[in-house]
Amino acid sequence: MTNVYVSYNNIVSALGFTSKTVVEQIHNETSGLKRIHDTAILPDPFYSALIDSEVLETEFQKLHPKSDFTRLEKMMLTSLHSVITDSKIELNERVGLIISTTKGNIDALDTNNPFPKERAYLHELGNTIRNFFDFKNDAIIVSNACVSGILAVAIAKRYILQNVYDHVFVVSGDVVSQFILSGFNSFQALSNEPCKPYDKDRVGINIGEVSATVLVTKDKENLAHEAVEVLGEGSCNDANHISGPSRTGEGLHRSIESALKQAKLDSSDIDFISAHGTATQFNDEMEAIAFNRSNLHRVPVNSLKGYFGHTLGASGLLETIIGMHSLKNNTLYASKGFNLLGVSQPLNIIKNTQPNKMLHTFIKTASGFGGCNTAVIFKKTN
Repeated sequence: MTNVYVSYNNIVSALGFTSKTVVEQIHNETSGLKRIHDTAILPDPFYSALIDSEVLETEFQKLHPKSDFTRLEKMMLTSLHSVITDSKIELNERVGLIISTTKGNIDALDTNNPFPKERAYLHELGNTIRNFFDFKNDAIIVSNACVSGILAVAIAKRYILQNVYDHVFVVSGDVVSQFILSGFNSFQALSNEPCKPYDKDRVGINIGEVSATVLVTKDKENLAHEAVEVLGEGSCNDANHISGPSRTGEGLHRSIESALKQAKLDSSDIDFISAHGTATQFNDEMEAIAFNRSNLHRVPVNSLKGYFGHTLGASGLLETIIGMHSLKNNTLYASKGFNLLGVSQPLNIIKNTQPNKMLHTFIKTASGFGGCNTAVIFKKTN
C-alpha cells in the first residue's frame, strides 16, 4: 500500500522567510501583525502582517529572474525555489505542481499596477510559475475560497494514490490588496485591533499575506525531519450561504468524520487541532459546534491567525507547516489573542506555548465562503 507524506516545506511571511525562523517566532508568541494606515488602501487604519518588500526583492533576485514578476509571483517563486532545492527532486513527467490561492494577482486590476490586466487570470499565474522552473506538467490551480491551501494537500495525496504523480509540489499564496480589504470591510468583518480567535471580545479578522510551499510525496526514503504522513482527509460543502458558515457546523463536521474514518482513528487519537479560527462571530461559533459534534471539544486547539492574520488561500498550507513543526518539536503553540472563551460550546484553547508534550497526530481544518470545508489528519514519521 502506498503511503503519502508531506515533507520539505517553506514559509515566506512577515515573520521570516524560512519555516524554522517562522516557527521560532511563534514559539516566542511573536506576532507579525502591525497597525497599518495607508489611505490608498483603506481610509481607516487596519492591522495586517505584510511581507517586507525590500527583503522580498533581495531574496527573489537570488533566483536570477530574466523578466518582471508581480509581488505574489515573487513570493511564490521564492518559496517554491527553496523547497525544490532542498528536496533535490528532478522535475520530470512524474512530478506535479498545484497552486492554491483565492485571488491570485488580483492587484493587476488596480489602476496604478504596471502589469496587464490579463495577469490577473489564474491560469496566467499557473503558467508563470510552471515556466519559471520548467515543470513538465501543467499547473493545477486550486481556488476554493479559504480551504484552498489544505484542500491542495488532499488533492495532491489523491493524485499520488491514483498513480498520476510520484511527487507534487504545492505552493500557495495571497497578497493584501485594496480589493480584498474593501471586500471584507464591506461585510463589517475587519477588526481595528489584533484579532482574537474564539475570544469573547473578538470583533473580526485581520488580513495578512504569505506564501507557503510543501512537497507531497510517496518517497519515504528522502523525507525532511519534520515530515508527516497523510492519514485521512475529507471535504464537504454544506452550501449554507455565499459568505456565512453553517449554523450547525454540518459541512465541517462531515469533513472531520470523513477524515477520521479514512484514517481509521477516532477523536481520542487526535493530539491537537490546527483550526481555522478567523475571529469572526459566526466562523468561530460554527467551528465550536462542529468540534463538539465530532467529540473533539477536549482536544487542544489553536488558531494561528493572531500571528499572520487570515492569509486566505495560503492559510491552510501555512498552518499545516506550523502543525508539522509542532509535532516534530513536541510543542503546542499558543492561540495568540485568546483570553476568555466566547463561543457557546466548550473548547480546549491553547492559551500558552506548551513544550515537552508527546505529540503524534493533528488534524488541520478550514472553512470558507460558499460553504466549503476541509479536514486533513497528519501523523509524525519520526
